[in-house]
Amino acid sequence: MKNVRIAFDVLDKDSNIEPGRTFLECYLIFDVKMDFTRKARFVANGAKTPDLKSSTYAGVISRETVRIAFTHAALNGYNILAGDILNAYLNAPISEKYWTICGPEFGSELEGCKALIIRALYGTKSAGRDFRNHLRSCMDMLGYTSCLADPDLWMRQAVDEKGAEYYEYILLYVDDCLAIGTNPQHQVDQINKYFPMKPGSVGPPKIYLGAKIGKMVLKNLGNTHYCVGKLLLSVY
Repeated sequence: MKNVRIAFDVLDKDSNIEPGRTFLECYLIFDVKMDFTRKARFVANGAKTPDLKSSTYAGVISRETVRIAFTHAALNGYNILAGDILNAYLNAPISEKYWTICGPEFGSELEGCKALIIRALYGTKSAGRDFRNHLRSCMDMLGYTSCLADPDLWMRQAVDEKGAEYYEYILLYVDDCLAIGTNPQHQVDQINKYFPMKPGSVGPPKIYLGAKIGKMVLKNLGNTHYCVGKLLLSVY
């Protein structure tokens, strides 16, 4: 509830809701993840809202693009850094107009108060789209260009320590990002200013899109390779 509090603009109990806003029920849901981690999330009941005419999905990088990116990194000796955006959808402003009534989850002082939903709250049908559009705006501002072949592959020109020009990349799978370049930490730090990363999530990838990731050097070749699952992305 502390994390989700930014999604609400709580009004006084006697305040009137502006015309054009629709009431939306919200509640807590509980789940157990595959690693037995217990998780709770405060969500909206978006099932009771009309379907949207436009796409409502967040951005998803393709697996083929990921494999090509790892091969490209191994070929050029680039480093790879992964990060997971904290409370991803809640970073984006909501494009729809909803309001709700605070329940006991908000505490005794706010229970019963009216609240405007001002962020892309989980459960609303536009949450994925709003987060995608907000993240794309951030990438544009940081100087990245979306790839025509895969819109969730972002690239920008950079200069390495030897003065040579090259492209550095960001791969986005909803809220999971991979930075590829000579200094991926700088890339992640820039995104972290606008989309805070989960504590402890930034580092060399170990698992990505369900596959185990490993960095290795073949002794007979002396080159760096990335192993994705059982597939060795070798460069000869």
